[in-house]
This record gives sequence, structure tokens and C-alpha cells, in this order.
Amino acid sequence: MKRTTVWLCLLALPLSAFAQEGVGVRPTGIPEPFAQESPVTRPVHRLARHKAKASENDDREEAIPTKVTGGVPTTRAKSVIMVDARSGQIMYEKNADEFRQAASTQKLLTALIVAEHGLLDQTVTVQQVDTLAEPVKLNVKPGDSYQRIDLLRALLVKSPNDVARCLARDNAGSVEAFAEVMNQRARQLGAIHSHFVNPNGLPMPGQYSTARDLSLIARAAYANSTIRSIVCLPQLVFRYANGRTRELENTNKLLRRLPYCNGMKTGFTEAAGKCLIASGSRPGKDIIVVVLGDSPSGIWRDAGALLAWGLWNESPG
Repeated sequence: MKRTTVWLCLLALPLSAFAQEGVGVRPTGIPEPFAQESPVTRPVHRLARHKAKASENDDREEAIPTKVTGGVPTTRAKSVIMVDARSGQIMYEKNADEFRQAASTQKLLTALIVAEHGLLDQTVTVQQVDTLAEPVKLNVKPGDSYQRIDLLRALLVKSPNDVARCLARDNAGSVEAFAEVMNQRARQLGAIHSHFVNPNGLPMPGQYSTARDLSLIARAAYANSTIRSIVCLPQLVFRYANGRTRELENTNKLLRRLPYCNGMKTGFTEAAGKCLIASGSRPGKDIIVVVLGDSPSGIWRDAGALLAWGLWNESPG
């Protein structure tokens, strides 16, 4: 990964807030409840050795095209939507209103709420209740203190569930109270066919979203300069309260493989399948792609092909 990627993403100009207008025809009714799927940090200039895990970095992978011509690429994902990040114009959709489990992609909403609240240089002290999350954890310890911005960076780069709980409890007093904040903010953005129960996307009955709703959340996150400066980082170093450091590699592989990819958030549980919200930019164009319910071998190829097509082809119309 070239060093220039990190510098370019940090220099990205924030987009102005986007008005959320009509969200189009949506399904009605509420789906049956189902289980949801499963101190200053600094960028580093050397990638950590990849470790094979059953996690968000894994498995066989298909080649990722850098440019795509012709029609919209076919995908095997369950739900897909591609939107212009600036205007909100829908460029392509497939089952975009189907209720689905969002996994860790919903951490974008958690991060957006924390970033919008501000006071990111203030200290957060970890509590025992924050650590009650599996399986992906940063292993922060009760009683340890961190700046809020450091936890936010770790959340968006490595996706630890204990950090999500810590930020949620710090923001609203409890995970349950934060879920209400999430649902309220989602409705404000027009994401009215989602219901969130926790800040990290771990399995919970009654938690669901749609590709369309997640694209609305992603557009708001993309317009936030703090989030934009983090989601494009291919890696960073996290400093624990005891002084120990840990190199965190971004779970979004497209950042290291496509020079025009500049974020955003991965997600995976067995119930949800592979999920990815990916953003990309070239002069005059910013695209967001939401891919839900894909396979481990196809997620990067599908999202990468859609991103390339959206950036280098005129939208259908």
C-alpha cells in the first residue's frame, strides 16, 4: 500500500450535509423477529503480516477488477444498492428494500453518532460492562482510560465489539439507551425500515436493516469529515493504557487493492453473510456501494466491480 493513500484520504475535503428527501417505495409491515448476525493513534507505513482467521479477513478470493465497462456487473449478493454520495441518486439496486441483517456495517451509525456528538478529545474510562462482547475484541480493560477519538478510530478500522459497547455506554449511559439514539438518528436520515438493538451488530432478535437504509446512513457518514479521515486508513497503531501498542489492519481489503477506494465498513456473521459498505472517489464523482449477504469468496470482487462501474460509467437513466 502506498504511503500516499493515507495522506490523500486525510486531505479529503468534507462534503456538505445532504438533505434526505423521499426514500421511495418501501415494503410495509414489520418482519418477524430474527436473530441478527452474527493515546493518539497514528497511521503506520508498513502492513502487518496477514494472519489467517475466521473473521472479516479471510478465505479464497476472486480477482477484483479495477475498471468495468458495459452493463452493471452481476453479483451473487442478496441485496445491493449503489448511490451517488453527493446527490443521493440511485445508480443501481437489487433487493434494496429486503429486510436483512447488517452485521458490523451498522457500526457506521454508531460512529456517526459519536462523531456528531463531538468532544472527541475527552477521556472515556472503560467499565466492566463494556467488555461483555465477543468474538472480535480489542481487549480494553475496566478502569483503563482512552481519548474518545482513539476508540472511534479503532472501531472503524478493526471493528472491535467491546469498543462499540464502550462508546455506546459513554454516549447514552447504556447499550439499550444508545440503541434508541441509533433508531432516532436513523429515522432522521430517512432510514425508517431499520431497527437497531445494539451498537455492534452482534446477534439480537428484532434487529434488521435494508441496503437502502444503510446507504442513507453511509451517505451521512461519508459527509462527516471525522469519519472520512478514519475509514480510509489502511492501518493504524493503537496504544493501550499500559503503553503497549498494537498494529491494527483495516478489515476493508479494497483499501489496499483499489486506489480509488476510500472507505467504509465491513461486516460478517454466519447469519448475515459477508457484508460491505464501500466508498470510492475520482475527480467529480463519489460513489457508495452497499453489498449484503455475499459469500466470502465473492464479496471483494462484487463490491469492487460495482465500485469501478459506478465511478467510470454513466449512471443508467
